Amino acid sequence: MSSDNNVQLYIDGKWRQTADTLPIVNPANEHVIGQVAVASTSDLHDAVVAAEKGFRIWKRTSPAQRAAIMLKAAALMRERQEEIARSITLENGKPLKEGRAEVIRGCEFFEWDAGECTRHYGRVIPSAPGIRYIVLHEPIGAVAAFSPWNFPMSQPARKISGAIAAGCSIIIKASEETPSGVVHIAKALEDAGLPAGVLNLVFGVPAVISEYLIPQPQMRMVAFTGSTAVGKHLTELASRYMKPALMELGGHAPVVVCDDADPVAAGIASATRKYRNSGQVCTSPTRFFVHESIYDRFKSAFVEKARSLTVGDGMEASTQMGPVANGRRIEALQALVDDARARGAQILCGGSRLHNRGYFFAPTAIAELPDDARALQEEPFGPLAIINPVSSIEEAIDKANSLPFGLAAYGFTRSAANVDRLMQGIESGNLSINTLEASVAETPFGGVKESGIGREGGAEGLTHYTVVKTISHQID
Repeated sequence: MSSDNNVQLYIDGKWRQTADTLPIVNPANEHVIGQVAVASTSDLHDAVVAAEKGFRIWKRTSPAQRAAIMLKAAALMRERQEEIARSITLENGKPLKEGRAEVIRGCEFFEWDAGECTRHYGRVIPSAPGIRYIVLHEPIGAVAAFSPWNFPMSQPARKISGAIAAGCSIIIKASEETPSGVVHIAKALEDAGLPAGVLNLVFGVPAVISEYLIPQPQMRMVAFTGSTAVGKHLTELASRYMKPALMELGGHAPVVVCDDADPVAAGIASATRKYRNSGQVCTSPTRFFVHESIYDRFKSAFVEKARSLTVGDGMEASTQMGPVANGRRIEALQALVDDARARGAQILCGGSRLHNRGYFFAPTAIAELPDDARALQEEPFGPLAIINPVSSIEEAIDKANSLPFGLAAYGFTRSAANVDRLMQGIESGNLSINTLEASVAETPFGGVKESGIGREGGAEGLTHYTVVKTISHQID
């Protein structure tokens, strides 16, 4: 699996070291803490051959047997929670408490999908005497999957669990910056008895891997979580070979705070959620549209909470927000703040880098930002929030829908009429009202517009890893 923090590939049931490696950096202190193996085209070829072999075995494995292996792996990961969480925090920077929660979240995906694979029913269509029409859901085949750095355990868990629950094999290219989370998943599945070749794990240059894997005829589907720009590229590549694509892409989540909401409670809850994982969450609440009658009270509560957060190394017990992922995120966030300041916006708190070492950026809130400011048009993907006043729920909905994104959206209200307006008006794949939880294992998750195609999780999640076969049987 790894030795002395050297992370290896996992191909055909065996761990594999390569001559070429990339450094793993702790974002809290910028120290190199290990190396990750880089896959060559020879390694990728072997992974494709292994995935095809693994699929032939796995698709004939009963749902009950698949579920048993998945549940055993989930139990092992729960037992190893502390070890996995510490590796996540060292590589990603998030507070250890958040790392522990991520491990449990990843296990919940496995546990839900394990149950769902035993009830992924087909159907018999009513017909005339002497003929039967039967619909089956069959596993699509070997899947090429790509997962991001921000949730290094739960994001690959969601793709792996969905694919193998459906009976597919999978090659997953996980993040080189935060590789340990997916390595622990592979180790748990190996220990649980997953047949060789069903799961293959590679790291390396993203473009090299995607451009090799996707055209291979053995690879039948592409699954990706990441930026909209990269998602469009991979979808285009997949379309050249007529392969379905499951895309969970970027967002810029709006929050509509209605005039009847409790502004203090909503402000505290919003700030608490906004700075989770240093704001590096595709569903992070970011654009707050607050009714003018409660705007000042919401803003004060939000800022007070933001200023109270302890920012530091995620391994420290007192830390409530860790660093961002790398220096590139610091530069991107600072550019958004500078643009906002130049346009006359109010910097309510934060707005700059913290500390002399590590990629720390202060929890930042910006008020009364013009609509054409970069921070309102581009997903910040960091600890930056925009709080703007609105005069009505209709204005808030218009502003919420003004961007090409539609992954998650939120609302605060105690009015059934306002709930109905939000449900009917907001363009997003996921809408949460009086809660800032956008996704759990048992519910489908995905976006509309440029935020993606398809759904992960829930009963719908396994569907994308299957093909529908219709059987017409004439009975003699």
